[in-house]
Amino acid sequence: MTDDGRYRVLAVPEAGTVRLLDLETYEPIVTAGEGHDAPVEDLRPGYLVDASLDWSNPEPTVAALSVRRPTRYAFADGIEPVFDVAADAWDEARAAGDSMNSRVTRNTDSEVNGVLYVFAEDGTTFESFRDGTRPLEPLIEKVNDSEGSAPREVFVLRPAGGEFVIVTIALRKDGQFAETLRDTYDRPAPSEPLA
Repeated sequence: MTDDGRYRVLAVPEAGTVRLLDLETYEPIVTAGEGHDAPVEDLRPGYLVDASLDWSNPEPTVAALSVRRPTRYAFADGIEPVFDVAADAWDEARAAGDSMNSRVTRNTDSEVNGVLYVFAEDGTTFESFRDGTRPLEPLIEKVNDSEGSAPREVFVLRPAGGEFVIVTIALRKDGQFAETLRDTYDRPAPSEPLA
């Protein structure tokens, strides 16, 4: 049985498998480690894809795929330093007794270059964003609703203290804000054969 759908590629939990988020059900799907008819090895976390999954076995294989939008995800744990806007947003959340807060980010010319969210780390927050059990999709959709659909870069960062998690969405893929975050937190951009 083959099933066609739209998926967000998540971080790969182990070599050979691809973890997808079904955008209709928000359920994570882990594929088989081999037997794909599509170039799954060239997918990158964050890509929005249309794919056909073959469910002949309990773990599906990817029969066909096409990249709709090459958004990229990057995850970094134990980051230092925490950039000022994120630290300020977290301080405000704590002062208000809230478990989350959000802000737009701006470049030195005061132009909006991204959106950031801070969430209290309850021991599972960072990992649940990474494995898709807590989808990033609603945050991306909110940005797309206000800024238009485009490839983005999404950074999920947990500071060294582990008290909170930062989700930053850079509006421009490969833009200066995204590159600064990649350089600061040692997350070089991967090659993208399918982009």
